[in-house]
Amino acid sequence: MTDHVTIARRYIDLWNERMASRRRELLSENWTADASYVDPLMKGNGHDGVDALIAGVQQRFPDFKFKLIGEPNGYGDHVRFSWGLGPDGVDSPIKGTDFAVLSGGRIKSITGFLDQVPAGA
Repeated sequence: MTDHVTIARRYIDLWNERMASRRRELLSENWTADASYVDPLMKGNGHDGVDALIAGVQQRFPDFKFKLIGEPNGYGDHVRFSWGLGPDGVDSPIKGTDFAVLSGGRIKSITGFLDQVPAGA
């Protein structure tokens, strides 16, 4: 049985990891080699592509962190969870919902939706 909460938490941990070498380890452990990520603003393929996206978001928002909003859920190899991106201690100004497809318990693809993005973000 797939633990949807663990999958989502590991995903958030990856996006918050600032050390490039550790981020690569997390990608190797939790994502398939041919994984893909797409949302309305960006897309990437494979570990290199996803890592570059994460590094870019961290560079653009150096003082922001990701956090889960609500409880992740799903069925079979499909997981849905919502997240917030912002400074610690305040309501996240940026929010989204991501849908993961798994393969062998690892992330095969992410389709992301941006639920709240302030002007200029």
